[in-house]
Amino acid sequence: MRRILSAARLRALAYAAAAAISGSQQLPAQAILQDVTLSPFVIGYNVVVNNGAVGGVMIDARGVVTRANTDAEDRLRVAREKALQPLSADLDRASELRKVSLRGLEQAITELRLKNQGVTDAIQNLAGLQRIRYVFVDPQRRDIILAGPAEGWKVGPQGAVVGRKSGMPVLQLEDLVFALRTAEAASKEPISCSIDPTSEGVQRFTRLVKTPGLAINDAALRRLEAAVGPQRITITGVPSDSRFARVMVAADVLMKRLAMGFEPSPVKGLPSYLEMLERGEGSVPQGTMPRWWLTPKYEPLLRDGEGLAWELRGPGVQAMTEDTLFTTEGNAKRTGKTNPLAKRWADAFTDKYGELSAELPIFAELRNCTDLAVAAALIAKHNLAAKARFDMPLLRSTSDIKPASLAVPKTIASQANAVRKGSQWIVTVSGGVEIDSWAIADKADTEASVPQKSAVTLAKTREISATPPPRRWWWD
Repeated sequence: MRRILSAARLRALAYAAAAAISGSQQLPAQAILQDVTLSPFVIGYNVVVNNGAVGGVMIDARGVVTRANTDAEDRLRVAREKALQPLSADLDRASELRKVSLRGLEQAITELRLKNQGVTDAIQNLAGLQRIRYVFVDPQRRDIILAGPAEGWKVGPQGAVVGRKSGMPVLQLEDLVFALRTAEAASKEPISCSIDPTSEGVQRFTRLVKTPGLAINDAALRRLEAAVGPQRITITGVPSDSRFARVMVAADVLMKRLAMGFEPSPVKGLPSYLEMLERGEGSVPQGTMPRWWLTPKYEPLLRDGEGLAWELRGPGVQAMTEDTLFTTEGNAKRTGKTNPLAKRWADAFTDKYGELSAELPIFAELRNCTDLAVAAALIAKHNLAAKARFDMPLLRSTSDIKPASLAVPKTIASQANAVRKGSQWIVTVSGGVEIDSWAIADKADTEASVPQKSAVTLAKTREISATPPPRRWWWD
């Protein structure tokens, strides 16, 4: 009797054969030959915690975003702690430069799928990587390697998976998958989220603030919130039900809460924008509202002469601001102007981003997602897959790997906070995140064109890094 193999199984067998032919790490013969039905490999810790909080933000089944309470964060932390697997001694070590082979990662995932086993913590957490510092191409082994600092992990107080010593979040496989799958499309439309009021809400708000004798008190603030109503959340570039999208929304919400004084700043030197106004540090904008958003901040990428070794440089994320004018018809109009005090707050937020990330891990998680998006855009724009002769078929396959589907963020309730300066109300009602990864990948310096800070060249670092131990997809 002829045995009919599924398309997924044929792909796995073909991939295993190609890996053996290329001379890369091989799967054991029994794993290749055993008769199993391959199902999509579902990844993501949120499978365990059933749409739990991310970055202190909860999203219910209707898509309504709210600030997570302590009980919700505790439940998330406990669920994840129970799900964590024991760490091996080598993974638990901190490393200044841990390497992750994308070919080896695909092979490790394929082996698990052939055995009908689920994702391991090591794979889910990308061996504890906490930043992407280098992207290497290894033509000899037909591989692309991501490298950066790493350490063993634990579950932090807010439920994020973080480094045992630093407390900084580790990169997640599901975010890597979406970064790779959306890299080409990101050349036309940046990955972004935006939180904006409806035109009807702006009209109601505009009429209300013109009410003669409107007092500053809790009742008036609640009326302003009701007038604006729920604000819409728009996601572009990545699926709205992805963890990547939820990280962007959570980071944006928390940034706005810090700006408007709803969230106490956990670091010194970062008062809220309203506190700065109350202290008389700047003038009140007339007829406009400040809008803040988060965007990448990198120096030009550094590459070696052959284009086989690339370095990502810079803090990763910055806050930007621009004044927004809302017309009587309820439309938002960009002014192209920036209120000096709003810019001072954005600059302070950017300067304190590293400290904030240590206290509020969602900001580090956004930086991780940004690193991955930039690395994926770099791979796509500069044809690194062709140079490596490795197209990452499994990581980019929508049928073989399925990240967990989460509740889609759709709306968030408006919150009003204001100070009275003369006769002007100050309220912020919009914000967002925009990751234009191709703009970063488009700017690169050759190593020879910049002053050398180290005797070890990029090419030498790549040569040293591209030597994996037998049957390992990661190494130090």
